[in-house]
Amino acid sequence: MKNIKAIFLKQMKDTLRNKPVLIQFVLFPALVLIFENAVNIENMPEHFFAKLFAVMFVGMAPLTCMSALIAEEKEKNTLRVLLMSGVKPAEYLIGTGAYVFVMCLAGTAVFAAAAGFGGSDLILFVGVMLAGIILSELAGALIGVSCKNQMTASSVSIPVMMLISFLPMLSMFNDTIRSFAAVTYSQQISDLINGIGAAEVKPLSLAVIGLYLVAETALFMAVYKRRGLD
Repeated sequence: MKNIKAIFLKQMKDTLRNKPVLIQFVLFPALVLIFENAVNIENMPEHFFAKLFAVMFVGMAPLTCMSALIAEEKEKNTLRVLLMSGVKPAEYLIGTGAYVFVMCLAGTAVFAAAAGFGGSDLILFVGVMLAGIILSELAGALIGVSCKNQMTASSVSIPVMMLISFLPMLSMFNDTIRSFAAVTYSQQISDLINGIGAAEVKPLSLAVIGLYLVAETALFMAVYKRRGLD
């Protein structure tokens, strides 16, 4: 636990100097506050921007931050020094993952406040967001472990992030895109968030999210077993 805590605090301090990572955590929470208070279009669904940006935040921030942190420390040999100092790979991954999770949780609080969720709706919203954050973290960790340096990680994570983040928005305007987006967890996260307040939760959404969780975990374990944090 001491090592995990140390990694958590290290990542927190490093983020203050790493502006590309820091902006991922603050960009969409800041945008939602601006749009929710400054933009008012007739017949627009209630809290449209809060729900839209929440999904984009889930698909973007955890994935890009997790992959960037791991890949950068591999490239600069910081990770090798940590491992030689007695920090176990699992401790590093848990500490880094916990840091990204907490930072995204803070962003989730902003979206919940902007959307005006309360009571059971708030619990459901936070639960859905946390599920999406975990899935994106796993995807980011998989990319970070697979790539040798930060440039390679960025070239892989950016198209994956754009696919996950923007498909739910595009699917609102095109039925063909929606049929394709239905197989992504971000689309199911979007459907669950937009369905908050309805009488029931779609079993398909839960099934897709569960399937992604199992698949990403298995894939990460396989890649990690083969490549580790070298």
